[in-house]
Amino acid sequence: MEGGTMVETFLKVEGLRKSFKEIEVLKEISFEVNKGEIMAILGPNGAGKSTTIRNIMGIMYPDQGSITFQGHTEIPRNKIGYLPEERGLYKNVKVLDILLYLADLKDYPIKKAKERALSYLKKFGLEGKEKVSVEELSKGMGQKVQFIASILHEPEFLILDEPFSGLDPVSQELFKYEIKNLAANGTAILLSSHQMNLVEEMCDRLFLIHRGQKVIYGTMGDVKKEYANFKCTIKGKNRVEDVEGLAEVQRVEQSDDAITLFLSKDVNIASWVRSLPETLEINELTIDRISLHEIFIDIATDKNILKEGAEINA
Repeated sequence: MEGGTMVETFLKVEGLRKSFKEIEVLKEISFEVNKGEIMAILGPNGAGKSTTIRNIMGIMYPDQGSITFQGHTEIPRNKIGYLPEERGLYKNVKVLDILLYLADLKDYPIKKAKERALSYLKKFGLEGKEKVSVEELSKGMGQKVQFIASILHEPEFLILDEPFSGLDPVSQELFKYEIKNLAANGTAILLSSHQMNLVEEMCDRLFLIHRGQKVIYGTMGDVKKEYANFKCTIKGKNRVEDVEGLAEVQRVEQSDDAITLFLSKDVNIASWVRSLPETLEINELTIDRISLHEIFIDIATDKNILKEGAEINA
């Protein structure tokens, strides 16, 4: 129960293991994706994200473990939408034709598919492009068409692998709005992206893997609270030596006319600010938590700033 409402799980992955020759690329991967939520699957290149997604889609099969969709092991293909990282639309086919063809493969009514396709093309600034062949589209336009193809049949579960690739900022905003709207209307969404700022802004929960293993799994709020310690950035002509001996300061970084102080986990911010030396030159002072991007970099580069072995379970 969350907020008095029953959580309905669409996808459940349990104990997934996968090896290629003697290299184990997935090691006991387990997570769930609930209806109406955006769940991020994150990790550096080679972490096992694509292998996990391909196992979910039935493109390959795990050595061990189980994948169930609403309690069933059979993949409900007409209920799933998939935007792969590797784009794969037929280049010499007209835009509307390819959209209707893909909708038909999902057993979606053609008349309804055409109405929805024309509506989405207009929404994404592609009105009048329905008779243009895919190969004539720009990279961004092609990305929009493939996104439309993944959602045209009203899937209950949607996998988006790097959906923002090749998009300008305006198109990114359109995608963000549509993805959030789909989740608000009950679609379960599994999203993989390297753009941590967008993930942090959009996703309800995240599952971060590294070297085929779970590192972090939980709600965005819990992850930030557990892993994202406070940092304080002070603009002014100050030296590192002026602040590195302060209580609760774990490390200091300096750039141009600013210094950033990374604080310990249990710091009392109000008391700590009052303890700053009056001799500091403070033109601007900001305090926030480190970003999901910084957490990701820490894990991907093995800096081990995070607690060894710590994890959050949803």
